Amino acid sequence: MKEQNYGRIVMVSSSSGLYGNFGQSNYSAAKLGVVGLMNSLAQEGEKYNVRVNSLAPAALTRMTEDIIPDPRAASALQPEPVSAGVLALCSEDAPNKFVLCAGAGGFSASHLYETKGIYLSADQQTPEAVLENWAALDDATGEERLSAALKQTEKFIKAALADMDKNA
Repeated sequence: MKEQNYGRIVMVSSSSGLYGNFGQSNYSAAKLGVVGLMNSLAQEGEKYNVRVNSLAPAALTRMTEDIIPDPRAASALQPEPVSAGVLALCSEDAPNKFVLCAGAGGFSASHLYETKGIYLSADQQTPEAVLENWAALDDATGEERLSAALKQTEKFIKAALADMDKNA
């Protein structure tokens, strides 16, 4: 793919990996790991026009057949409706670093967001202060989708440097 300056990779994640599911800790961890791998490979392949995405399908499988007893629901959760999403992720116009959720004819996106957060100066960095400021650090106002892990580090450094400048 690198040599031909083109490629499409579709990984398979799961709503269990994205959101958790009772009794599926090992499966959930592996499926969220797929999203982490996708995020890194997407960055590495971007300059070579290699796009990497994940599909989180909802389909009737041996794992789900006992928890979806309604035959009408089972007939809607066939793999064929998911295929359109897979093919879209393989297309020339495919996005990059995208989690597509698909099932029973429904399609949606799943994203990780990070809140703006808070900054605590050195004398405030206690578990109690973190808990006291929980509502502020969890406030969704100004949340953003970070493009890489370094973006989080840069955000934290910016706040620390601003505090240093303020106290200089």
